[in-house]
Amino acid sequence: MEDILGMSQRDLKRLHIIRKAIEKGLKQREAASLLELSERQIRRLVRRIRKESDQGIVHRSRGKPSHHAIAGRLRDKVLRFCRTRYAGFNPTLASEKLFEKHKIKISRETLRQWFVAAGIAYDQRKTRPHRRWRERRAHSGQMVQMDGSHHDWFEGRREPCVLMGYIDDASSRVYARFYEYEGTLPAMDSFRRYALKYGLPQSVYLDRHATYKGRHALTIEEELANRLPASQFGRALEELGVHLIHAQSAPAKGRIERLFKTFQDRLVKEMRLKGVKTIPQGNVFLESYLPGFNRRFGVEPLDPSDLHRPLPERTDLDKILCVRTIHALRNDFTVVHEKKFYQIQETLRTKDVTVEERTNGSLLITHKGRSLRYTEIARRPAKIKPPRKIRRIVIPPKDHPWRHFRLPGSPQSEAQKGVLAGVL
Repeated sequence: MEDILGMSQRDLKRLHIIRKAIEKGLKQREAASLLELSERQIRRLVRRIRKESDQGIVHRSRGKPSHHAIAGRLRDKVLRFCRTRYAGFNPTLASEKLFEKHKIKISRETLRQWFVAAGIAYDQRKTRPHRRWRERRAHSGQMVQMDGSHHDWFEGRREPCVLMGYIDDASSRVYARFYEYEGTLPAMDSFRRYALKYGLPQSVYLDRHATYKGRHALTIEEELANRLPASQFGRALEELGVHLIHAQSAPAKGRIERLFKTFQDRLVKEMRLKGVKTIPQGNVFLESYLPGFNRRFGVEPLDPSDLHRPLPERTDLDKILCVRTIHALRNDFTVVHEKKFYQIQETLRTKDVTVEERTNGSLLITHKGRSLRYTEIARRPAKIKPPRKIRRIVIPPKDHPWRHFRLPGSPQSEAQKGVLAGVL
């Protein structure tokens, strides 16, 4: 009975039909038709069951190792790699690296089962809450999702930094670059490089970080134009004709968020294998890594036409993608910017000038679009304070009337009366 219970449902069905054929309840031709087997195979099964009883219906290879089974030595070698060189890799990435680096072809599922049996821990996908699906944009360049990811990208080989990432909503084509921090100048520099490589997108979808969405008080011009306060980055993209869309939550721009999660798993380990330790090395690595990543994970857009706009002729991206600040011009033709003093070397009849911080680290002072010559004042002369006057302290004598002043209604001595009489 235990043998019968250990059989599969297919074996039990076959056994039932073969028993009918043995008992002459069915012809072997009818049994072959019901089981979709040849009459020759039916005769084999009949002979086997008569000889071995019900257990003869079980396939002879059951319980035996497969001829294609992986050798135990190879399994031990693979697990040794996964515990040392590829520690922390999930089965999918470990399978790819084993084939790429060592020409060992192991399927992801086989490796996953080995991980479970050997007790090797790895990051698993968490259950996500239900989200409403949003259809991709039809054209490449119609909308690009942008964000910065703060993470220990170099795994302690240097301090944590930020990866500025871009992903096209229609094709999932990725562009990324490392920076020290997520701010206005890194955002402008990364967008400048993206525009030079692919062109200007129609719109950019990003979060409500202070870098991308202004939080200052409205100026008079903004109030008259009925506009929301714009950040320096928003002002620059508006000049380039790129529409900004601010997400209300992180899941709303889930494509870029999932990209960062993938990069924090795959990209980190790839740079570990290459020994990447600095931001310049990381940016060089990204230039060679991203084309292969895009070929594998990119998708074909619904419409093949690309809506990225080429840069207009005579467009100075450095002049647009910069931090502009208006400062007062003092009477001695000096300007104060970021607690530093600058001496203008030209005579101007204006009350203010514009300071431009470029993405390459340079600083320009302009007036009506014209660059001004200036020098930085290393140390501003301290103001000379007038000498402090010494105040003379006067102590009145003992017989001074001020010492004998009496409040109304208080008693007076004879001496006090005499002093007051003499004064009066």
